[in-house]
Amino acid sequence: MRRHKKIREEAELNVTSFMNLMIVLVPVLLLNMVFSQLSVLDLRLPAPDQPDAVINPDDVTLEVTVRKNGFVVARTFREQTEVLATIPATASGPDYDQLSSTLQDIKKNPLFREKTDITLLPEPGTDYQTLVSVMDTVREYPAVIAASLVDAVLFPDISLGDAEEQEVAP
Repeated sequence: MRRHKKIREEAELNVTSFMNLMIVLVPVLLLNMVFSQLSVLDLRLPAPDQPDAVINPDDVTLEVTVRKNGFVVARTFREQTEVLATIPATASGPDYDQLSSTLQDIKKNPLFREKTDITLLPEPGTDYQTLVSVMDTVREYPAVIAASLVDAVLFPDISLGDAEEQEVAP
């Protein structure tokens, strides 16, 4: 018996189906990369051993509470609120001139010199015209510069919130 050795040809590797898979898979993966972006939040947390003497102006919030009996200007830092000024209403209504003067004095403080944001907290029932007038007052004030009247900027970035209920003394 004689055995014939068959000459075997080497098998050819067929990569066509693999290439088709890659042609479809690569664009799909690239499209998904756009939807999976990371966003970075800049959080500043106080270190436990830092003294309270160092105040970052970005961490201080300036608030004007609008009430029927006047305005309360306060600043909040690390969840502690300090009243800077209480401006009672006059017989003719809210005292916008005194509010503007108080905010101008606050703006002269180095802590608030670069600050542009303020929060208005009207109590429920505050009428629309009062709110608009307060917004105009905290945004800018008329100033005389080089013998001409211009509008100087106070706090143009205004946020709105709700004032806390005023405690009534028994």
